[in-house]
Amino acid sequence: MRDYAKLRERMVRDQIEARGIKDRRIIEAMVKVERHLFVPKDYRQEAYDDHPVPIGEGQTISQPYIVAYMTHLLNLHPDDRVLEIGTGSGYQTAILAELAGEIFTVERIPSLLYKAKDLLDELGYENIRFKLGNGSCGWEEWAPYDKIVVTAAARSIPDPLIKQLKVGGRMVIPIGTFDQNLYLIIKDEKGVRRYEQFPVLFVPLIEEREG
Repeated sequence: MRDYAKLRERMVRDQIEARGIKDRRIIEAMVKVERHLFVPKDYRQEAYDDHPVPIGEGQTISQPYIVAYMTHLLNLHPDDRVLEIGTGSGYQTAILAELAGEIFTVERIPSLLYKAKDLLDELGYENIRFKLGNGSCGWEEWAPYDKIVVTAAARSIPDPLIKQLKVGGRMVIPIGTFDQNLYLIIKDEKGVRRYEQFPVLFVPLIEEREG
């Protein structure tokens, strides 16, 4: 029987804090959320390793540091309304739900969405709404959002997401096809400002025109 609590603490110490993430709320959330529950049983021995893990349907759960860094860039507040594009395993969703007020998460693959929803419901999260749909369209019904996080790589920032982000809001999104970079997007009265972070590798965002 693996001691997942100790593995989780070591993951946070060696992969998160050692790389400069010092926000205590993020650290506490990542110590609390049981990452191994969000990966298939055959991969649980890798749940706390420093790399992405397959979750089926050609998708992955992101490297722990990337989850922490993207969360850090969002600068979440307890009353924020957050749109997540790409529910995937539901792990990033859980981290967001620990830190913000309301989470609205969109996933295009039914099996992943329903599995994540069942797990997150079982874990007792009551501040998450789920939608099956194309993430590039966002979720207009509940807009605008204080923060938006995209967990798949877009060729460019989808216009609906820009429109659904509040003025003063933040979006974190990987952009690119073969060469991808992570960006922080800040929206103000004059438009959007892009701040490039570092190279990343995400599965592609399936955009509306692709069906």
